Amino acid sequence: MPLYIGLMSGTSLDGIDAALVDIVDDPSVPARLIDALCLPLSDELREGLLTLTQASRIDFATLGAMEGAFCAYQADAVAQLLARHALSPGAITAIGSHGQTIEHAPTATPPYTCQMDNPSLLAELTGCCVVADFRRRDMAAGGQAAPLAPIFHQAVFGHASRTRLVLNLGGIANLTRLAPAETLPVIGFDTGPANLLVDAWHARHRQGPIDTDGEWAASGTVDKGLLSRLLEEPFFHQPPPKSTGRERFHLAWLEQRLAGSERSADVQATLAELTAVSVARAARPFVSDTDTDLIVCGGGARNRHLMQRLAAHLPEVSFLDCHDFGWSADWLEAGAFAWLAWRRLKALPGNLPEVTGARGPRVLGGIYAP
Repeated sequence: MPLYIGLMSGTSLDGIDAALVDIVDDPSVPARLIDALCLPLSDELREGLLTLTQASRIDFATLGAMEGAFCAYQADAVAQLLARHALSPGAITAIGSHGQTIEHAPTATPPYTCQMDNPSLLAELTGCCVVADFRRRDMAAGGQAAPLAPIFHQAVFGHASRTRLVLNLGGIANLTRLAPAETLPVIGFDTGPANLLVDAWHARHRQGPIDTDGEWAASGTVDKGLLSRLLEEPFFHQPPPKSTGRERFHLAWLEQRLAGSERSADVQATLAELTAVSVARAARPFVSDTDTDLIVCGGGARNRHLMQRLAAHLPEVSFLDCHDFGWSADWLEAGAFAWLAWRRLKALPGNLPEVTGARGPRVLGGIYAP
């Protein structure tokens, strides 16, 4: 039973997701999720990472300290998964480590993307082979380096006769379109903020970082004027391929568009509606009347209010549960990087050029032996 571990820490900065996945070499046998956990980041580490993502200048001592602390958390997450199943490091074929994105600038000159990671140290601490630095190879070939999960979505969720949309509601929302029987190329792109802004606004005005079930947003009223100003953001009107992150969507971006008289609960309601509207507009070109499914993953899938707003904007879509496919909405992204590590060891492409805009398929990631 070839075992892989995928590690993912997204723009929400809430913790490190670790997924233990069984992957065999037969493409007709889908990857199987065995177990997973989330190791929450300490307040100190989370605030340090958040500072790095927003800094105009970074000192290398701070960067090194944060990277070392982050890597230690990754190794702890791996150790906990191994201990749960009485596994030795040698039982793991490879760890696929995404790292923590500090800045992603695919349209800069020259383009760049920075994921804080130390795969050499991770291999040393865990005793496992590590595959990391997945994004820069695609960017070197002219791609956006994101999103990378659509090729995994295709393997797990593709259907012979139905269009399937896979929506990841992490800090940033991204959408994958899978055509029936692969009759059309896979399309995947970021649609804009998901949890990033609602979490940040909640943390500023309420106790705790998360608006559980969207209860606070549901208590407010959508400010149509504010929503209109937010939707004027050029990113929402760009055609794919496109990707984004904290470097574009953050509280300062929101504050620049506030009139100053809004109730905080109404702003929260408007931010939730921004996610629902921007996702629905992005999905609309791929929705037919009778044969489109939507599979939602990521932390936002547990936000009842947001899911209700999505359903209101996409009434003709059938919502499916990740559990129906042997996966969990919480662990799909971590599972994708376990699967991408398997692709790397098999020297198989890990990107989809039609998604990222790269010049062609590329084998992604570097290998770090234990």
